[in-house]
Amino acid sequence: MAEPLSIALLLFPHLTQLDLTGPLQVFSSVPGATLHLVWKRIEPIPTDSVLTLLPTTTFAECPQTDVICIPGGFGVDAILDDDEVLGFIRRQAEGAKYITSVCTGSLALGAAGLLDGYRAATHWSARECLPLFGATVSTERVCIDRNRITGGGVTAGIDFALTLVSRLVDRQTAEAIQLRLEYPAPPFAAGSPDTAPPEVLSRMLERIAPFQQRRAEAAERAAAVLRNSAT
Repeated sequence: MAEPLSIALLLFPHLTQLDLTGPLQVFSSVPGATLHLVWKRIEPIPTDSVLTLLPTTTFAECPQTDVICIPGGFGVDAILDDDEVLGFIRRQAEGAKYITSVCTGSLALGAAGLLDGYRAATHWSARECLPLFGATVSTERVCIDRNRITGGGVTAGIDFALTLVSRLVDRQTAEAIQLRLEYPAPPFAAGSPDTAPPEVLSRMLERIAPFQQRRAEAAERAAAVLRNSAT
């Protein structure tokens, strides 16, 4: 009989809650799976919405898991140079079957040195940051490169999680979870910069420009640290 699956999902201040709660809902439907919500301390973690999350364990107490998953959000910028966070990700990655992320969580994998030579996906607004970490940009909603599985932005976390379940368990289990969630198709075609109406895209680009600049600067600093540590 196969061992029950164990999955660690990183928490950090100002993460995008759906990046985490989408996959969490999928993983929670896997029979026997053990889920860990992990942060430095057991304390309430503010998200990018009114929802606050509570870790179930700390970095020091978290056991080795089969999967490490890093969500994204504006809070990613602050962890790209956080040695404690990056160290935890690296330690889990050493023994994990799958090293994964959703949205801009892939930048944290990159800052931990775990995407060099891999294809990876991220939110469309952050794709230019991936090459800083030696990654090849994928525009797929779910990108699989060996044991790295990275999802695109936010809602892609559900697709990512269903894909991972199909590999860790089987396709029928993943399809049953998809049916339970009643997850068919979005109502509009505005979910990608390639298909969104020009005026919608223009408005969004203007809104996120300051955040993109801040993220790019944080990614460049993290990449410089990696380069210096390799010399």
